[in-house]
This record gives sequence, C-alpha cells and structure tokens, in this order.
Amino acid sequence: MNFKLSTVVEKDDSGFFAYCPELKGCMSQGSSHDDALKNLKEAIDLYLETLSEDELKLVLSKEIHTSYYNVKVG
Repeated sequence: MNFKLSTVVEKDDSGFFAYCPELKGCMSQGSSHDDALKNLKEAIDLYLETLSEDELKLVLSKEIHTSYYNVKVG
C-alpha cells in the first residue's frame, strides 16, 4: 500500500533544511535542495521503521493540504 507524505525544504544560512510535517521531529539537512530531500527520505524510512502498526496507521492517515499565499510588501 502506498501513502503520500508531505515534505518541506527551506533554504537557510548553512544550506537547506527539510522536514516532514506528518512525522513530528523527522527532519534533515543538506548542502543542496536535492541533498536535503535525499537525506529526509532516508530519515523518513528510518522513522517509519520505529513505529508500531497502530502508530503507522495513525501517522499515515493524516492529510496535510498546502497552498500558497501571495503577499505584496511595500
């Protein structure tokens, strides 16, 4: 069975920071966007391995919807 998880990658002062909102505390970083995402996917796999079947059902049933909000400044 396949599930979708959200990933967020943000540029910061030391490279890129990535996290998965559905998995509390599951995050990683990298020197590039691709590195951060690759590292996060590895972290997600390891995170999911630590969960019981009941915890997996709970975590993987969450849905996070995203949208963009355009802001005009100045």
